[in-house]
Amino acid sequence: MADPSTSPPLTRASVQAAHALIKPYIHITPVLTNTTLNQLASSPLAPAAALASTPTPAPAPARPVLRFWFKCENLQRIGAFKVRGAFHAVERLKAEPGWAEAGGREKGVVTHSSGNHAQALALAARTANIPAHIVMPSISAPPKIAATKGYGATVVFSGSTSTEREAATAEVIAQTGARLVPPYDHPDIVLGQGTAALELQAQFQELTSDPTRFLHAIITPCGGGGLLSGTALASEGTPTKVFGAEPSFQGADDARRAYYSASGERIPVVKTLTIADGLRTPVGAVPWSIIYERRLVSGIYAVSEDEIKAALRLVYERMKLVVEPSAVVGLAVALFNEEFRTMVEKEGGDEGWDLGIVFSGGNVSLDALGKLFA
Repeated sequence: MADPSTSPPLTRASVQAAHALIKPYIHITPVLTNTTLNQLASSPLAPAAALASTPTPAPAPARPVLRFWFKCENLQRIGAFKVRGAFHAVERLKAEPGWAEAGGREKGVVTHSSGNHAQALALAARTANIPAHIVMPSISAPPKIAATKGYGATVVFSGSTSTEREAATAEVIAQTGARLVPPYDHPDIVLGQGTAALELQAQFQELTSDPTRFLHAIITPCGGGGLLSGTALASEGTPTKVFGAEPSFQGADDARRAYYSASGERIPVVKTLTIADGLRTPVGAVPWSIIYERRLVSGIYAVSEDEIKAALRLVYERMKLVVEPSAVVGLAVALFNEEFRTMVEKEGGDEGWDLGIVFSGGNVSLDALGKLFA
């Protein structure tokens, strides 16, 4: 990776500059709406909870008014937002003084990822005509492994925890001299991921024919925190609030727990097998500095596995979109998390909120879907 000390400052202006740099390599993904999901979200929780087979958590459920604006990064290249950060990191690395002269093009790049960043870096490396070495947990989804190899990368398997991934990555670096392009914990990655939110705001203004109007809020999934922190940077200085969404299963809600803890200390290790496999990693130090230390994220909420599955089913049946479980965690919060819904009702009043939801990816196998909904 490029030396973090040489990265642009973590500001909205730098996200805009990142967008200009990677625009030739990415899709401008569509923003969609759905009246049925708006109506479900704007009704008391009881009907929605029935879809999730969970009890109503409060005797007087909230009635927020919500209008969803879905940023469909599941239709991005490689099927996920991750190409944004990967292309930005590779383009920045290519511009680093002395990189090519030191054999950078021959040594290539390396990363560890459960799938989406793996595919993203493999594609960015192939586009730049440099080798890519990808460390993937052995339990990664077969379609993600196949796609990563299909982009020409060399795949090395590891255990599923972040510690095991990082140890295997260190071995690859020692053997090849490849430069690390981390999945989330680097300024160049964060700035690249934030470009999705820039597009979402511009598309919202275009769709509403009001160039002065901003979304009330954007909610994104949070695993390593690159997308969430990048979205926060892209929204800094605007009226838009930013929220994170996590699974609660087996402690996957590490960012939420740290955010609301007395110490505010980042939790460095997470071990979970949540169905939202892209969110099984702990939030990184660079994203955490934006999310918590700079307080650019207004809150983080968590949902159960059943609620994630219920949101996933709704997107498939009502929107006809292929998304992965990680992608719908933000929608699940808006539909099922009573704390979030009560806050929206209180702050939005009768007018309600225009809520941007980032569908982060769509890389899921039919076999996995069959098991989820068996």
